Amino acid sequence: MSKNPFLLYGYDGPEYFCDRESETKRIISALRNGRNITLLSPRRMGKTGLISHVFDTIQKKEKDSACFYIDIFPTKSLEHFVQALGKAIVGKMDSFGKKTAKTAFTLFKSFRVVLSADPVLGTPQPSIEFAPQETKNTLAEIFSYLKESKRECYIAIDEFQQIAEYKDDGVEALLRSYIQFCPNVHFIFSGSKQHLMTEIFGSASHPFYRSTEIFNLTAIPKESYFDFAQKWLKQAGCNCSQEVFDSLYEKLEGHTWYMQRVLNALYELAPKSIEISHVEQSIAQIVDSEKEIYQRLLDSMTNNQSQLLIAVAKEGVVGAINSSAFIHKYRLKNASSISRALEMLMSHEFVTKNANGYSVYDRFMALYLKTL
Repeated sequence: MSKNPFLLYGYDGPEYFCDRESETKRIISALRNGRNITLLSPRRMGKTGLISHVFDTIQKKEKDSACFYIDIFPTKSLEHFVQALGKAIVGKMDSFGKKTAKTAFTLFKSFRVVLSADPVLGTPQPSIEFAPQETKNTLAEIFSYLKESKRECYIAIDEFQQIAEYKDDGVEALLRSYIQFCPNVHFIFSGSKQHLMTEIFGSASHPFYRSTEIFNLTAIPKESYFDFAQKWLKQAGCNCSQEVFDSLYEKLEGHTWYMQRVLNALYELAPKSIEISHVEQSIAQIVDSEKEIYQRLLDSMTNNQSQLLIAVAKEGVVGAINSSAFIHKYRLKNASSISRALEMLMSHEFVTKNANGYSVYDRFMALYLKTL
């Protein structure tokens, strides 16, 4: 059986990557010209895939470049951040031969680089033992290691807004102080909590203020997505009309992961001609498989919170969430109660806000809530 081309996780090369040509060119151009990037978008819009595609493109053209991706969402402190950074970078600049090992042992005083044999290949493999009390020194040594390499390095730090949750003092200022003096190291700071990312990079009171080029990632254009989908569906013996694809795109607002999830199911179903009924069947099966989780989430909320979430889902997009018309239509409580409930729904990313208003973030959850 041929591989399902509509990937839901990971990156498997440009063949399975849809469009993003202008975004890729713009990001690479900015990095090569000394401008770091802040990449913003809701979750599941395709940030990680885009970063992987950017790095794949860079490394094909710049053979000596080094690219590193670090997800710091699980980190809770500066110590955890430095450990994640160190483990991703140290020993990865070259094959870990005598020269690299000597450099590592010379530069790193605050932790030990331990060599062990790779269990599969038998080649030397570095592992790192950290001294927690030396966290700031370790960070300094990592940046020295990057600078001393004299190679063009590209580092993507995903869920960067997590640093705002650290209890440590001065984390932003500390990171900024090293980043600005490493001209051979280029950064992509990506995040999904846009209010926190905007605060970090857009507020004059923060060290990272106006230090990057802000890039907002939006949905893949409908025409490009249709061409990509049609190419792969035809290879499976399916045909999808523009009309049917448009209905899917509009229902999910082109949100990448949700589009991929339905296209993945349609590719598996493989009808000769994809009709709207096939799309609806696939979505219904997906929503049905998740409804128990959705119900548990609703049960964990207060009555005000769940009622507001259901109302937003049924409305689709709510421009004036405290308006009397919206409150009366869905029999909600007063504006102050809505504001308190909305704060919780926003902080847990059940509800998101864009230029048009508030909507339920999870597109499949929204479809489930509409049935209640």
